[in-house]
Order: sequence, then C-alpha cells, then structure tokens
Amino acid sequence: MEFFKEEVMADRTNYIENILRLSQVDFKYLNYDAIFSDETENYRYPSVPVSGKNFTITLRVGKDNIDSAYICYGCCYVKMQKNHSTDFFDYYEGTFICDSEPMNYYFQIICDSRTYFYNKAGVVKDINSEYNFTILPDFSTPSWAKGAVMYQIYVDRFYNGDKSNDVVTNEYEYLGLKSKHIEDWDTPLENMDVCNFYGGDLQGVIDKMDYLSDLGIDAIYFNPIFVSPSNHKYDIQDYEHVDPHYGVIVTKTGNPLSNEDKDNKNATLYMARTTDPKNLEASDQLLAKLIGIAHSKGIKVILDGVFNHCGAFNKWLDREGFYEKNGYPVGAYASENSPYHNFFNWTGGEWPNNEHYSSWWDHPNHPKLNYEHSDELYTYIMNIARKWVSPPYNADGWRLDVAADLGLSKEFNMKFWRDFRKVVKNANPNAVIIAEHYGDPKDWLMGDQWDTVMNYDAFMEPITWFLTGMEKHSEKADIHKYNNAGDFEASMRYYTSRFSNESLNVAMNQLSNHDHSRFLTRTNRKTGRLHTSGTFEADTGINLGIMKEAITFQMTWPGAPTIYYGDEIGMTGWTDPDNRRPFRWDDMNEDILSYHKCLINIRHSREIFKSGSLDYLYMGYGLICYGRWNKNDYGTVILNNQYKATDISVPVWRLGAKNGDTMISLVISNMTTFAQNNTVYIVKNGCIKVSLPPFSSCVIAKKI
Repeated sequence: MEFFKEEVMADRTNYIENILRLSQVDFKYLNYDAIFSDETENYRYPSVPVSGKNFTITLRVGKDNIDSAYICYGCCYVKMQKNHSTDFFDYYEGTFICDSEPMNYYFQIICDSRTYFYNKAGVVKDINSEYNFTILPDFSTPSWAKGAVMYQIYVDRFYNGDKSNDVVTNEYEYLGLKSKHIEDWDTPLENMDVCNFYGGDLQGVIDKMDYLSDLGIDAIYFNPIFVSPSNHKYDIQDYEHVDPHYGVIVTKTGNPLSNEDKDNKNATLYMARTTDPKNLEASDQLLAKLIGIAHSKGIKVILDGVFNHCGAFNKWLDREGFYEKNGYPVGAYASENSPYHNFFNWTGGEWPNNEHYSSWWDHPNHPKLNYEHSDELYTYIMNIARKWVSPPYNADGWRLDVAADLGLSKEFNMKFWRDFRKVVKNANPNAVIIAEHYGDPKDWLMGDQWDTVMNYDAFMEPITWFLTGMEKHSEKADIHKYNNAGDFEASMRYYTSRFSNESLNVAMNQLSNHDHSRFLTRTNRKTGRLHTSGTFEADTGINLGIMKEAITFQMTWPGAPTIYYGDEIGMTGWTDPDNRRPFRWDDMNEDILSYHKCLINIRHSREIFKSGSLDYLYMGYGLICYGRWNKNDYGTVILNNQYKATDISVPVWRLGAKNGDTMISLVISNMTTFAQNNTVYIVKNGCIKVSLPPFSSCVIAKKI
C-alpha cells in the first residue's frame, strides 16, 4: 500500500489524473485507496446481525477495477455480486443468514489474476486473522452511549456545595496520616494527598449541573462515591451507601482525634458519620436526587465499581474496629469466627488482629475479595451491582476498576463478569458496562461480559505519543514516536481491531484522567512527577495549539469522548496525585472552554463524527488526515502538529465527494485561538487543497 502511494500519489494535486493514467497502461493496477468496508451500517446491514435473520455485507472497490470479490469466513469463500456503482466506486454485496455463534470474516479480491486480501489492516497480500472483521450476533451496546460525550468527576475536587459535610481535620487516621480539611480551595496538592479533603460533594455537582449541561455533555462518570476513608475512594468501606462526606450528615455527634491521639477507636466523629443509618440513608437519597436532576437535563450517570478489592476500613474486615463498636458483627481482622472470614484469603498468621490476608498489589489497605470461596460474597456484590442501576437510584451503568484482576484465575474472572452482566442488564437493559483494562481486552468484549473499556491502547496512548512524544504518565519520552504518523496509524489499526464496532462506539476515549498526567501538561514534553519536579513545572511550556489538536481528535474519533473534569478549562498536572487538583472556577481558560463547546456542538450536529465510517486519507510527518462519512454526509479532519505551516491536498473523493461539490470549514484552530470561518472548498480532481498554520487542526465537511 505504501509503495502504491509513493508511486501514484507523489503529486496529490493531480491525484485523479494519476489514477486514470495508470488505469490505461497494460498492467492493471489495483486502486488500493478505493477499497473499503467496515462494521458500520454503511457496509453491514444491520450492523448488529440477529441470529436467524438475514444480513448483508458490502465491499466498496474502484469502479471497473477488479475482476471479482469474495467474503471469506472459516473455510468458506462466498462470491459477492456487484450491486450498484457511482462515479468512482463499485459496491459488491453478499447476504447471509446469521448464525448464533461469533463469526470473523475478511475479503479476497481478484484483480488482473492477482489475489489481494482486505480486513481491518487494509489491503494486504497475506491475511492476518487478528485484523478480521467480527460479527457478535445479537450483541448491542446502549444506543445512548454510542458516541456520547462523557465527563469524569473526581468528586472531592469538583465543587463544595455543602460545607457541613466536610471532612474535619484529625477526624481519623489512615495510612499513618491524619485526615486534613484544606481550607483554601486553591491550595497546591501535597505529594501525600490521600487524606487531604477540599470539600467537593454531590451537592456541588447538583449546583453545577447547569454548567455541565451548557458544556454539552451527555453523561457523567463519577469516581467512587461510596463510604471510604480516602479522597479517591478506591478503598470501599461500605458498598451499600454513599459516603456522607459526599452526601448528607444528619447526626452531628462524636469527636475527632486529638493531635496526639492515633487510635481510631477514639475517632467517634468519623464512626458516627459513616455508620449511622440516618446519615447513610440521607446520602443515598441525595444521589437519587442528583441522578433525577441529571436525567431531566438529558445527562446519564455512570458509577465506579471497585469489586476486585475493598478497603481495610471495610465493615467485613473492620481493621479499625469501627463497626463492631457500633453494633455490627465482628470483622474478619479481629476474629477467625467472623461471619466474613471467607470474604478474604488468609495466608497465615493468628487472631485477633491477623494481618496475613491477600491484598491487591500487596497494599494492605486494599484487601482482595475472595469470591471463589464465598458464595455469600458473590451474591452480595451481584446485589450491589443491581441495586444502584435500579429504582430509586437508576444509575446508567458501571465503570469497573481493575476489572481483569478480579478473582484468582481468568476463567473465574470471566464467569464473574458474565453473571455481573446478566444481573445489570436484567435490572437496567440500557446500563453500560465499561471496564478499566490494560492490555488486550478482546476476550472480555465478545458480547457476554463488558460492553467496552477505558480506551488506553486505541486512543489515549497513540494520540499522546504522536502529538507529544510522551508516555501518558509524563514519566518518559520517545522522540521516535513523536509526529510519527506511520506508528500512529499502525497502532490504531491494531488496537481498534480488538473491538467490535459496538464496543468501539462506546469506548471511553480520554485525554486525561485520575491515573495519568493531564494532557495539557504532556504538551510541554517534560518528564516529571509532583515529588520530583513540583507543581510549577507541570504548568510551564505548555502548547495550547497541541491541546486543541487533541480536542479536535477526541471529538471527531469513534467512541465516547470523555472529558476529565477541568481539562475543558485548561487545567494542568503531573500524574496522580497532581492530576487531582481542585477545579479552577475562578481561573478558566475561556479559549479552551469555548473550543470544547464548539467541537461538542459539531459532534452533536454532524452524525458522521459519532457513527460514520473512518479511513486514513493522508499521513505524513506531523500530519494526520482522516475522513468520516455515511450515506448522506462526509467530512475530513486534519491535524498539523509541526512548527511550520503546511498545505495538503485531501482526496475527499474517497469519502464520496464529487468534482464540483462544496465543502466548508466548520472550525480551524491554532496556537492562540480558533475560528468558525466557513471557508469554502470546491472539490477539484477529487481533492480539496487546505492550508494549515503551525500546531493547528481543522474540521471540513460537506456543505448542507
């Protein structure tokens, strides 16, 4: 394919003439760039085949360019029939009855007695089945989540709407630290941040719901909100209730620890706040209210489920004795005879106060849950999964923390998630299930477990490497990946091949989140962390042009673009904890905020950028150009990540554009600003010529 491009496309301004010239020589050239198919409804109808029903697969090729085409699956080769033609293309089709089992397929193309193959890798001489198209009969993901703009909220750092529920300084001790209430919202983060609380809460999210609605988001994803002692709350203390520090505190009894006291048995204020049923019930009711308000504005709500491990404060382990002291059954840490003994895996030791339990990555504050040896625990967590997506709460899905780590084997892990899916989907068929996962997710995305994943491999990492040359934690750089469009395309082709189209369309596409450095900090191309480089270094040398390129990409790429709170106002930060700074309500970058709104509006108003087909149109050093299209519309997106201006000729004929068609610029960005100037482009010789300033992006689409 690259050889063809080098020989045929050297002069892109006369691209069509070159194609026609080659078509007239004796040796028949295959028009690689005309060949296309995918799993969208443009080329497979219905896109989700139903068991026992007919479905049709379509392959697009150059007009009068091939001798024959076949759909290949298993040991079968089915000849396709030419259905219709347009100015540039022939469309071949094959119709099948859908089986109940998954099916992988690719295409065989015969041109001038030569054989070629086509799958998600493009046109190839030898097939690699890893890239084949996939059919998962009857598997569909929630329609509302496909292409939805999501917004991640780390609650403690978003907005303080109720100061009466703030964590009190010295309220308790955790990990050798006393809880600390940060009085000044703008106070820089400390490296040991886990017990520092700025006061953000659910009432704060309710207070800012109009802001979120005006931004244009479709869904909120909350980091964990259930009872726990940390600000990140990935150490759950009680799965059944919202943390009153995020919710409502009704009972105002008890005292914090004194400055000298480190014994949590005296942390009576914390005990009352987190175990009193009045506080817990009121907090749960506030969540139900929040979700109701969000739904009234067309915003869904996704909760964070931490089911691989709990926290050392959890009432089942009760390492601090909070629950036993308040009338609950004795915890497994204190007694071998605890009703929760089998909820954990014990590796030795003696009771009382047995510290020899398995934990996640050997963190004793993250005791690993022992599902294999406790049917009671298994059932309990399934009930939790059902509870929060059911009335009166009606959450719209789960994000699953370290989902592949759950259990002691992959076999058991997959059984658990199959059961989890059944429980959740029976309770709320429109709930989405999104897993945190590092590595190949394909085995979990076969339609019977997760809907999708947080999209690190097929989104965050490739675009970060290309635009910044940085790893997503800002801990290392690779100059060979910077501006390397070939590496970017190869990565994207491979990692997106691990998804069916249903899973890809709801994949959580993030530039930043609570586990990685802020993308805007990555644009300074520096390595560092808070404890080595300090806060200031994360804020300096940033490139707003690159940030806007990334936003353009995020809002026009397949999947669910997910904004990490504050990215839309230009927040910076190294990896955690520095990426968890409090939201700057009084110091917003209005250019970045307005640009987010502009691109979100483009995404909402032009369906092609949510669900259209995608192909790479032009790839060069520091340049990415791709197209999105469906049967009624087409558009192209260009990123120029270079220090110099550039002109490129974009072959929009591959999107269905015809000579004489009019296209307009929906937006163009640069390092200092952006414009919606409606620049007109007339298609000539199948192309449009576009001029781009340094570190810029543009979105150009058919005039409608």
